Formats: sequence, structure tokens, C-alpha cells
Amino acid sequence: MRLLLAEDEKELANALEAVFKHNHYSLDVVYNGADAYDWASSQEYDGIILDIMMPKMSGLEVLEALRKDGSIVPILLLTAKSEVDDKVLGLDLGADDYLAKPFAMKELLARVRAMTRRKTKLESNVLEFEGLTLNRESFELAYRENKIRLGSKEYQMMELLMQNPNAYLSAEQFMQKIWGFDTDAEIGVVWVYLSYLRKKLQVIQAPIKIKAARGIGYKLVHRMEEQELE
Repeated sequence: MRLLLAEDEKELANALEAVFKHNHYSLDVVYNGADAYDWASSQEYDGIILDIMMPKMSGLEVLEALRKDGSIVPILLLTAKSEVDDKVLGLDLGADDYLAKPFAMKELLARVRAMTRRKTKLESNVLEFEGLTLNRESFELAYRENKIRLGSKEYQMMELLMQNPNAYLSAEQFMQKIWGFDTDAEIGVVWVYLSYLRKKLQVIQAPIKIKAARGIGYKLVHRMEEQELE
């Protein structure tokens, strides 16, 4: 699950980033409305969190511009507690929800879960590939009776692989969608986490392999299917 957070209070933004990443979200953070609009227009997100009071463009202006562009991505507004008019205007402009400052982190997480569920209300909480399942609530990877809980980056990578069962995903795509454009991480971190996932597939005795195609990328295949193709 990939989110964009636009918040000009850097201390708050840093705290929110830590909380979301701890809860298995991939998060990009920007500190003004112009950057929020640019990132939201050029990237694919499962949800956006916009502070209303930001430099360059307000959260309301970003919201209005995105909706005029035809974007249907769920958007939650962070508002000052007393600004009822902003809440009403935000909802009228197409916001999915709002949350007044100060707020509890647990409530913010619950609001984000709710609005992203509405976007994918027909989507199951369990992804499945050839008998292999990934539970989006417990972060458990399972095959038959064998289960193992994945770490944050492992979960996000497996989720991408299972959401795109017939397509190769490049290392650069993993970097972009999970670590973000402004990460200091090297491309080799993708290979490290793919190695972790391969070991965990072995632990649960799943007949599933992460197949690598040189210069193309990675995808999930059933071991029997791969043998037939060889």
C-alpha cells in the first residue's frame, strides 16, 4: 500500500512517516502543495494525506486540481480543529475524509484503512497465487497449514508480486514503489529482500518460486509450471 503525505510541519511529517512505515505502508513525503500536486499527478498512490495549510498551494487547491484532472485516488485532509468551512469545502471538492489536528495516530491509521478499503471494496483482504496466500491484515504468507509473518519491506514486495502475477517487475519498479524516488537505499537492497522472500517460501514449503529474467525483472511462478516450460 503506497501513500503520499503532504505536510509542511517537518517534525509531524517525520513522526507520521515512522508510524506508517512501521505499519507496513510505503510512504512518500513532501512539504508543500506544489510538490504534492506534482507527485500525485506523476505517480500511482493508494491514498493521499493532505494538510490544508501548506505553502505554494493549499491542500484544498491540490485536491481541487487533482479532481479536475480526473484523479479518483482517496484523499484525506488534515484540518485545523476550528476550521469548519474548510472541512465542508474539502468534502464538496471531493475529499474522502478529514481529520482535525491534533489527532491520535491510531485514528489516522483507522481513517486511512477505511478510505483505502472503500477504493478497493471489491478487493479481497487475502491475495492468492497457486495456493500461496498473503493476508493483508496479519501480513502472513501461507501455503496450506504453514504460515510465516513477513517484515514490512518483505510484505510490500510480495504484495506487488502477487498483484501482478503475470508480469515481470524490475528492480527499479520495486525501488520506486516501495522505497520511493528520494531514497538513499541502493538497488542491491531489492536483491537482498528477494533473497529473504525466497527463503521464507522454502520455510512454508510452498511450490512457488521467484523467477528472475536477466534484464527484465522478477515474477512468481509455480515450480511445476517452470519445469514444463524448460
